Amino acid sequence: MPLEPIPWQSLLHRCVIAVALIPAMAFAQGEPEVTPRPAEARPATEVAEVPPVAKKPVDVAANATNLRDARAAMGKWIETQQIISKETRDWNQNKEILASRIEVVKQESIALESKIKLAEAQASESAQKKSELLTENEKLKEQAQNLASTINLMERDVQRILRRAPEFIQARLKPLAERIPADPATTKVSIAERFQNVLGILNDLNKANNETTVNFEVRNLSDGKPSEVRVLYIGLAQAYYLSAQDEAGIGRPGPDGWVWEPANAIADRIRLALDVIASKQKPAFVALPVKIL
Repeated sequence: MPLEPIPWQSLLHRCVIAVALIPAMAFAQGEPEVTPRPAEARPATEVAEVPPVAKKPVDVAANATNLRDARAAMGKWIETQQIISKETRDWNQNKEILASRIEVVKQESIALESKIKLAEAQASESAQKKSELLTENEKLKEQAQNLASTINLMERDVQRILRRAPEFIQARLKPLAERIPADPATTKVSIAERFQNVLGILNDLNKANNETTVNFEVRNLSDGKPSEVRVLYIGLAQAYYLSAQDEAGIGRPGPDGWVWEPANAIADRIRLALDVIASKQKPAFVALPVKIL
């Protein structure tokens, strides 16, 4: 709030004005005439009176000039005091505004410092998480390399097993077998897809290995001519065929496919086994030769 002039300041202003004006007024009016006192009887022994000093002439123009100068100086002084008073009021107002702004800036600074500390803490936590993720990523890469090596071995083994599977099994699994990459190092197929493909092939092979299947195929018989035969597969390890001319044979898986050899001596037993499976004969135990590889 602006400061109001205190009483003694107002009194001082008035006194200064009065002191400045009194001399000017005196000069303007001139010195008062001195009335000579009547002569008194002096003793004879006294020295004669000194004649009175002549009065100096009054310069009215100079007095008027001094009065104007005094008034001008007083006006400037009053104007200066008013300016000082106004600047004081403005400074007090601006001081309060600046104090408020400084307080706001301090609060903002405190808030920013808190945010900076929080950000630093988060950055430190993020750096730690990044380090943990990088470590985990390295472990995953190592595991991925191990899985890649494993799936490469499994795909080679599956291809080897497929070559030893019966032809009808190979034909059924051909779409899955073609998905095995020719060059594992440059393939774009993911490891997960490759594992899924291999597991699909192995599941089908395992199912076929636990079944007894009868399939119609074409075989070259003793006369060298191809003929349709009925083939009884016992899993994926043994097979027996019988032609319409009662020519029989035994088949076993080899490195490059199945190997067939004549076995006409067991033609009757093969026929009985085929009839039992086809429900043409009552269930019975049929002894057939088996060779374990």
